[in-house]
Amino acid sequence: MRITKFAHACVRLERDGAVLVIDPGSFTEAAALDGADAVLITHEHADHLDVDKLADALGRRPAITVHTHPDVVPKLGALEGVVTAVTSGEEFSAAGFAVRAYGGWHAEIHPDVPRVPNLGFLVEQSVYHPGDSFDVPAGAHVETLFVPVSGPWLKLSETVEFVRAVGPRRAYALHDGLWNAAGHQLTTSLLNRLGRCEYARLEPGTDVPA
Repeated sequence: MRITKFAHACVRLERDGAVLVIDPGSFTEAAALDGADAVLITHEHADHLDVDKLADALGRRPAITVHTHPDVVPKLGALEGVVTAVTSGEEFSAAGFAVRAYGGWHAEIHPDVPRVPNLGFLVEQSVYHPGDSFDVPAGAHVETLFVPVSGPWLKLSETVEFVRAVGPRRAYALHDGLWNAAGHQLTTSLLNRLGRCEYARLEPGTDVPA
């Protein structure tokens, strides 16, 4: 299985010609959806869900399926017919990949900002994308963790504790589109010192093995 990290929150997984894309949002390069067979959406925020990009991809490849929380389905408008609603704890197949959903809510930004549903996705019992949450996939043996590092809802100590709680073999930056180079340099240094696993930030378009 090959993993490609695209800008900010988007991850693409490929195996034997099948393509699964997670969170192609407004920061994401359109190429992330080229040849996609299935798409997972963690939650409704625009940096994770770009309905126009999905519509364009479906126009080129009508067989694409989309999997997301039931509360996100109405946000997809005309795409609703190709969407499957999934809930926390559910196991399903997307583009031939085994997926399990975890969590349920976006991390708190502020008490005055309403929280929205959020699902983390564990793919092939190995690769975990938590969306905008620090929900730990209880009982899972995670080899590759995509860990949020920037955003109005987190601080670095929470990121470190999340990595430690999941205990992956390796971790890569997720939700990383809000830092400048200095911020990434500091985050990389601290997570490699404190995270108790290999950590790196991948430039958009970088491929890594699962």
